[in-house]
Amino acid sequence: MGMLRPFKGLSEAGVLGMNTRNADIIMALNPRSKFPLVDNKVATKELAALHNIPTPALYGVIMKHGDIKNFHSITESRDSFVVKPARGSGGSGIVLVKERQGDTLITQAGKSISTADLIYHITDILSGIFSLEGHDDSVIIEALIHPDDVFNSVAYRGVPDIRVVVYRGVPIMAMVRLPTAASDGKANLHGGAIGAGIDLKTGLTANAVHRSAIVSHHPDTGNPVSGIEVPYWEKILLMAARSLEMTGLGYVGADMVLDRDRGPLLLELNARPGLAIQVANRAGLLGRIRQVDTASGDIFATPESRVDWARQTIR
Repeated sequence: MGMLRPFKGLSEAGVLGMNTRNADIIMALNPRSKFPLVDNKVATKELAALHNIPTPALYGVIMKHGDIKNFHSITESRDSFVVKPARGSGGSGIVLVKERQGDTLITQAGKSISTADLIYHITDILSGIFSLEGHDDSVIIEALIHPDDVFNSVAYRGVPDIRVVVYRGVPIMAMVRLPTAASDGKANLHGGAIGAGIDLKTGLTANAVHRSAIVSHHPDTGNPVSGIEVPYWEKILLMAARSLEMTGLGYVGADMVLDRDRGPLLLELNARPGLAIQVANRAGLLGRIRQVDTASGDIFATPESRVDWARQTIR
């Protein structure tokens, strides 16, 4: 993979813009033929299993409308589970069920939904309403995450997740996305969640971005978001770094969650990671990309060497 050529404008401040990201990074480092490995979450789970990367337990997959009849057999013995589109993005279409009360299901955000309404939602997913390209989709039913309590003071009901941006197999920037009331308990920045930058070396959170504004406290709990030490930090970075060997993609966003029993789990990989992580970290991706491009070839040998270099070098 070649070195990134210099750019003007935003690049002078080390900020990665969308045009540069699309034309000079994604097109150069992410072969289109490999996009299905990450665009389809079922395929990603299968790849992760081959590379011994833990993911939430898969309960079942509904591939077509005729398979909807299998929903009851997949979920009848489970009080909690997640329903999500296999090809969705940005958290759209995901329903987190935390308990069952007869024919009523209670979501992680505390809302009630009938089984009939959830099945109707499943038909919407199959029809491609939430898929990346609007094509027919399939439905994943998997284990609900029981989040580690490290973020309890700065998360509203839902499950926080951690995004690590990886360039040429090197983790170059990270943040934790924290649910809010506005985001309906989902870790979706566009929906109103907040993103707190994470220092690569220490795993400590810093200030956060909320709807394009820098904030120091969670809007619902009122607690400070900085200074929280993310557990399993080295393992999280290693899981992210291994995305290169796993997919062959040179620029990805690795999304992970911290389960209180299993530790870090890979949720998904994104071949087109967003740029708001720069605001959360008050740092530009482009400057860090250039650091990687000018590094010695020895650092690229293994995920471990790439993570060690990143933690010691990238600031």
